[in-house]
Amino acid sequence: MALSNTISKILSKHLERRAFIYVRQSTLIQVREHTGSTARQYDLAKRARNLGWSDERIVVIDQDQGRSGASTNGRDGFQMLIAEVGLGNAGAVMSLDVSRLARSCSDWYRLLEICALTDTLVIDEDSVYDPGQYNDRLLLGFQGTMSEAELHWLRSRLAGGKLKKAEQGQLRFRPPAGFVLNSTGQIVLDPDEEVQCALKLLFRVFDQLGSAYQVVKHFAEHHLRFPTRLWGKAHAGELVWESLHHGRVLEVLHNPAYAGTYVYGRTQTRSRPLPGESLRIKGHTRQVALKEWPIVLHDVHPAYITWQQFMHHQEQLDDNRTYRAADRRGAAREGAALLQGIVLCGKCGRRMGVRYSKNGNIPSYECNQSHNQAGVPLCQFIRGDGIDSAVTRVFLEAIQPAQLEISLATLGQLESQAQQIDQQWQLRLERVRYEADLAKRRFSSVDPENRLVARTLEHEWNSKLADVERLQAEYAALPKKSPQLLSADQCQRILALATDLPTLWHAPTTTHVIHKQLLRFLIKDVTLTKRDSDINLVVRWQTGTCTPLTVPRPPRSYDAHRTHPDVVARVRELAIDHTDRDIAAILNNEGHTSGFGGSFTESKVQWVRWGYNMDRKYAPSQPKPPGLDRSGRFSARQVAELLNVDVSTVADWCLSGKLESIQEAPHHPRWIILTPDIIAKLRKSTRQRKPRRNRQDACAN
Repeated sequence: MALSNTISKILSKHLERRAFIYVRQSTLIQVREHTGSTARQYDLAKRARNLGWSDERIVVIDQDQGRSGASTNGRDGFQMLIAEVGLGNAGAVMSLDVSRLARSCSDWYRLLEICALTDTLVIDEDSVYDPGQYNDRLLLGFQGTMSEAELHWLRSRLAGGKLKKAEQGQLRFRPPAGFVLNSTGQIVLDPDEEVQCALKLLFRVFDQLGSAYQVVKHFAEHHLRFPTRLWGKAHAGELVWESLHHGRVLEVLHNPAYAGTYVYGRTQTRSRPLPGESLRIKGHTRQVALKEWPIVLHDVHPAYITWQQFMHHQEQLDDNRTYRAADRRGAAREGAALLQGIVLCGKCGRRMGVRYSKNGNIPSYECNQSHNQAGVPLCQFIRGDGIDSAVTRVFLEAIQPAQLEISLATLGQLESQAQQIDQQWQLRLERVRYEADLAKRRFSSVDPENRLVARTLEHEWNSKLADVERLQAEYAALPKKSPQLLSADQCQRILALATDLPTLWHAPTTTHVIHKQLLRFLIKDVTLTKRDSDINLVVRWQTGTCTPLTVPRPPRSYDAHRTHPDVVARVRELAIDHTDRDIAAILNNEGHTSGFGGSFTESKVQWVRWGYNMDRKYAPSQPKPPGLDRSGRFSARQVAELLNVDVSTVADWCLSGKLESIQEAPHHPRWIILTPDIIAKLRKSTRQRKPRRNRQDACAN
């Protein structure tokens, strides 16, 4: 009965068109290993011949091998099948089951709709279906729904099994640098001692300096490297040493595996369509907040740091970030502003920024967030050197009882840090020496007659020896920051100096970064409020206690650089019978300075006289003649009238030596000697005007 019903659905019009056999496996592994399923799909060609299709009308579509049926993206074979069905070239679409054609109801129903319009049959391993008939269409729709649900069940079972293993800490991922998997699959510390020391040094330096960038800078200054173990393929397990970079430091500090903790669910991936492109779904991965991690198992494997240290590192890194910096102090930087990152505005409560003068030595604190966002005037702008001095004084007074303990701890940290750096270098030298010895043993074990191999091994040995020499020379050239061993006398002298913390604080070798780090250990923030005559400071310590301070407002720049009133009075007194040059010399001899702190010059005296409206007096060594005087001297204008020439011509003759003249000071009047012989020689019969050059002549020249 079933066979006759099947044959009755296949009509001659179906046999006149082609039968398309669709073959697909979801992954390349299935194509390579699940060969039985592939063979069954290709055997559908035999079923098509039994149903009446000739060989030339049977077409096998297998371009989608290794493609998932969850979507049509990337399935060129399925899209070609839909095109052929839509053109009416298909009499039947044959597949092993519905899941081979589509795992999505949207794709499946679209295919059924087109098959119903073009009167195309759908044939699987068991039955023949006509999508144009209601019962067959209902049955095919149910099969498509089950195919899609099956995909969901498969994913759920796989995800459930993965989650179950993660809850037990047995779901293994690639171990980070510093860890390896032993023969039983457990995570253990890397057996390489140099690798362990490199990781321990990274964490210790971050604890001391508090910044990922400072860790990178420390490794670069001492020419240290950081390990990476390759994963997968031919170089699996191979150890590679590279320069440390900022992203790698953050990767290590954010990884809870170094605290011996197993974590699953640090990231979440969600699918999203990409706009502006052809239909394509891309997974979007985002970081999950630490408090929302679903699975956290402590003390699962050996660790480099404790969980408390890891949490402290996360708080430090979060406090260092520049994103939404208004709520964060930021890392201690190298600028001179002592309160960078911890200064608050006393008017609006926002965190104040830092601005430096042109020379970069004088900091100022400004509250500019409202100005940048709303265009309103600055909330506050305060010069910071006096404020920094006041906070430093309070800090040093507060820390006096703990000076000795701090000094001892600092000395121990310096010695430990120097020992760690030297140990890292010794391990690195030990590694290259071992590689050179290994190359030597390989060369010694080869047959001397086999020169083809011996030459290669000899070249490798020489290369390793060159590496040893290069590394030893590099180690010898490194500056030694501090002696590794200190005598008892040296320790006593260093501790005697260390007890005087103010001396160490103001030492030129103590950087601004160290100042800020020490300050942040005790002080949480400082609030500034500028008033009419002073600045109010409120220092809030880490314990929550507040200390109020008052600092006088610094003088305005024009007041600070104004000439002292005593100097102005002295200039007014001397201006009666002295020239500006003489006044400058007298002021310098008396020890007076100008408003900017330098010595006086003639031009500075002129500025003072002009600024304070002092009458310009003239006091030459000889009295000014009203015309021809007893010395026979004339002014330049009188000489010009007598000789019928221009005043500028007279000036030129004075400079060239034709006329003898005297001048008390630059830009002062000239007094010229005229004799009857000179007048007869230089006098012009008619008035002479010196030609002036116009703009066109100047451009032409």
